[in-house]
Amino acid sequence: MTSPSVFVALSFQQENHKFFHLFASAFSTLLLCVFCTTTASAQTATHAPGWVVITIGDYRSLHARAYPPDREPEGPPVDATLTRVDYDLRIDGDLASGRASLTVDVLKDGWVRVPIPAGLLVREAKLDGKLVSLVPSTAGRGNQLSALLSKPGRAVLQLDIALPVASNAGEESISLPSTGSGVTRATVRLPRQGVDIRLNGGLLADKSESGAESKWLAYARGNEPLTFTWKRKTEDHRSTQALRLRGSLTELTGLGEDTTTIVAEVNVEVTQGAAKEVHIALPDKVTVNQVSGATVADWEMKNGQLAVTFLEPVEQNAKFIVSGETRSPRDGQIDIPLLRLLNTERDTGGVAVEVLGAGEINKFKTEGLENADATDLGEIVSSRQSTSLSAFRFRSGDAKTTRSLTVNVARYTPQAVLMANVAEARYNVLITNEGKQLVQARYAVRNNQRNFLKITLPTGATLWSASLAGKPVRPGQSPDGSVLLPLEKAHAGEDSPEFAVEIVYVNRGTAWNDKGQFKLGLPALDLPVSRTGLLVFHPPLFKVTTDAGAFRVETYEDPLSAALNPPPPPAPPPSAIMPRTITGLAVAAPAANEPGAGLSSLESAITTNRLTDQAAKQAAVDNFRATLQGGKASGILPIKVSFAALGPSLYLVSELTGENQSPSTDLNYQREKKAGGR
Repeated sequence: MTSPSVFVALSFQQENHKFFHLFASAFSTLLLCVFCTTTASAQTATHAPGWVVITIGDYRSLHARAYPPDREPEGPPVDATLTRVDYDLRIDGDLASGRASLTVDVLKDGWVRVPIPAGLLVREAKLDGKLVSLVPSTAGRGNQLSALLSKPGRAVLQLDIALPVASNAGEESISLPSTGSGVTRATVRLPRQGVDIRLNGGLLADKSESGAESKWLAYARGNEPLTFTWKRKTEDHRSTQALRLRGSLTELTGLGEDTTTIVAEVNVEVTQGAAKEVHIALPDKVTVNQVSGATVADWEMKNGQLAVTFLEPVEQNAKFIVSGETRSPRDGQIDIPLLRLLNTERDTGGVAVEVLGAGEINKFKTEGLENADATDLGEIVSSRQSTSLSAFRFRSGDAKTTRSLTVNVARYTPQAVLMANVAEARYNVLITNEGKQLVQARYAVRNNQRNFLKITLPTGATLWSASLAGKPVRPGQSPDGSVLLPLEKAHAGEDSPEFAVEIVYVNRGTAWNDKGQFKLGLPALDLPVSRTGLLVFHPPLFKVTTDAGAFRVETYEDPLSAALNPPPPPAPPPSAIMPRTITGLAVAAPAANEPGAGLSSLESAITTNRLTDQAAKQAAVDNFRATLQGGKASGILPIKVSFAALGPSLYLVSELTGENQSPSTDLNYQREKKAGGR
């Protein structure tokens, strides 16, 4: 008889209509089979109307289809992980043996395979104190062994291992294989002291020696092999030897008006032993501000000495810089403070002295020093650009030789030095009623350093001639089109005298009507101009006035600069024949007692002068024609042109024109009416 526990009765009267309809549509055939296979007792049993009996398995299947569960969680990406590896090894001869503890986290239910690090010689494996069998890994892994674990969670697998010790060229080493663990820690013991250890693939965290054993603690990167390499420590007896030093000290002293600065470059050469510190003798009242160098650990001033301590004992060379200061007289006789290395067999170097500010070294007195060039004392001195610098080299000999240096400094009062200046500018301008301009510009220039005077002419102007100190010159041209005129320079130690620079140019402007305004622009100079005078000659039919501006109207005055006022011609030498001037011609008068003197002599002189004047004019015309035809004229071009002063004039003045500024003025003109109404 079938047990009732394997059946489930369902009532049609339940409110779960969804489950019932699914059951009715999907398992109608199953119901027929269930009723056909029911035992006789079940068939004869009477049930309440609306009940159906099914097995528990069918009920679970129908329930799962009616209420499908959420998506099942995915399994772990790996079956197990090797979280940590700890080595504890002891080296004994050619073999390193000990224990390796593998911390494993099993993530999967069932049996999982945990690989053992390759290259380890495993004697036995234990898990929770019980022996564990190791099996070969899957195909393609070589002879690597694996442990089989079945319990999820963390477990520690204990391995008794051994590693061979390799020897090469006096060095011994062991290599721990790389693993996939996050942390790898290794402790290695060596029954020996006095060895140097080197580590590859990790970090040496601790190194200690106790009794007759050396112990090392290291951490590995995990993905690289961890290699310990050691060798017998080489005994170094330099620290026990007597210290022998050689040194070089180069000092640069700057004599300021208030403070004297000292900078010394020290080079130490150890020929025997090891130097933990060096000492430098300091003169009185010298204060050290800083000692800098890659090997310097500390420094201290005590009892007139500077003690410089190194980070590690110096066995070869060391270099450092000492910076200090002291107070000394502003001028006169000054004793230079000299620094000196102590406890050296031989020292070299030198000292350089420079005057900071306006001054120079007149005299000096030395002892134990000799004159030298600044380039011989190294970069610390050769890089200086001081105009007053004296260099000295230590005289070769015993390191205890007395050295001293005394200099005599002369100070000067700083004064402004004039590079170049235009003391006065004079312009003569001739304007026609067509607007044409003929301009004569004269400049009284003082110059000490400048080579050229840059003149920017007004737009459209054409240069006719240029002269320097009364002599015609050929001007140059700058890239921007300006005119460059050469300048004279004053000799050193002399006051720069004034000399005249003159140019003549023409320009075109707008024609003058009956009434209007005319803008007159002048050249721009690359030098400042102290004062300016402008004399304008205008057509006589116009009345000309000017507006208030940079220029103002004043009564005409001659130039103040001597360079713009040429001296009168020298008087002729006395002679028995007195000259007579007739219509501008110089004629020699005959002596009173000379017979035949009279009109014939005057006519002869006039004829001679006319012939000479005609010949000069003809030569000038021929020279100009040759130039127009493409030939080369003799002499310096352009030839000096004389300015024609015609018509009424207007005199204007201004002061302090800046460099590269073009002075200008506006002229108001009006045609005057003729007398009588015409």
